[in-house]
Amino acid sequence: MDDTSPTDAGPHDLTITRLIDAPREAVWRAYTDYLAEWWCPKPWSVELLEQDMRPGGRSAMIMRGPNGEESPQEGVYLEIVPQQRIVFTDAFSAGWHPQGPFIVGIMEFADEAGATRYTATARHWSAEAKAQHEAMGFVEGWGKVAEQLEEVAKRIA
Repeated sequence: MDDTSPTDAGPHDLTITRLIDAPREAVWRAYTDYLAEWWCPKPWSVELLEQDMRPGGRSAMIMRGPNGEESPQEGVYLEIVPQQRIVFTDAFSAGWHPQGPFIVGIMEFADEAGATRYTATARHWSAEAKAQHEAMGFVEGWGKVAEQLEEVAKRIA
């Protein structure tokens, strides 16, 4: 359902919400089991190096662009509430080693009218980081990713 809309949840937050036309269980499974298929807007792709989905678990991937660009991402999961909430950050690498932070990501899943309300928030450390993320195309990029998540969830539902 193409109703992706941006909202501001806090002073340094960028948030999109989308009503996904699939049951929450399928959306959760698409997130946890099929992440590489939808995580970044096509034609970009992602190579998952590790996704240890538990508090303190490592999240490591490399996003690759169509012209050979590479964007490694390293972080840890802070909270996992099955079928409800995933929280991660790039402020730490595995073993709680501090690194230059950009966001805390908060993904929430809720039942709504036979579908799933997906809310994705990027919480930034500063107004400058938030503005940088907006200028990078947050709404368009994260909206496209939500669309791709829906495609996978509908396929596996």
